[in-house]
Amino acid sequence: MLRTGVLHARRKPETVNAMKAHYNVLFLCTGNSARSIMAEAILNRKGKPAFTAYSAGSRPGGRVRSEALKQLEVAHLPTDGLRSKSWDEFAGPGAPQMDFVFTVCDNAAREACPLWPGQPMTAHWGVPDPAAVQGSPEQIARAFREAFLMLDRRISLFLSLPLASLDKMAIKKEIDNIGRSESIGSVEPQ
Repeated sequence: MLRTGVLHARRKPETVNAMKAHYNVLFLCTGNSARSIMAEAILNRKGKPAFTAYSAGSRPGGRVRSEALKQLEVAHLPTDGLRSKSWDEFAGPGAPQMDFVFTVCDNAAREACPLWPGQPMTAHWGVPDPAAVQGSPEQIARAFREAFLMLDRRISLFLSLPLASLDKMAIKKEIDNIGRSESIGSVEPQ
């Protein structure tokens, strides 16, 4: 027997945006001089044209570390336009609306972040600070290379997510899991 009246449809879980063609991503670190800068450059190269990456710091150091720039150059990634900047640039009116915000150092993860317009999805992708390494030039270079490889691997995992077909809770779980992943199995920079 057929019932007349209202049909009850199952509600589909909310997705980030099934038809979205472009995502903005902000990488945060305290000084915005190494890890977040490298992450910005990696995603801008690997994520083109669907992603635009930015980086910023809570207390920017005012300059990008030469070791980070060298690592990017070794990987054949452009360094033009990379600069150390405050996260305030991305929290005010007229700033690009972020879809994702990732902290890549422990200090930024514990700090009170600005309220980001549009309520982007957030995750902590902590990476050991290569700028804190003391030792020979080779040891310092290795620390920057390892940080680069960890970021490269995590960004590759992020880019492999089928964002348009996952609901927000599934994406949140996946981006949190990426932050807990190690750099094992990373691909060498080209």
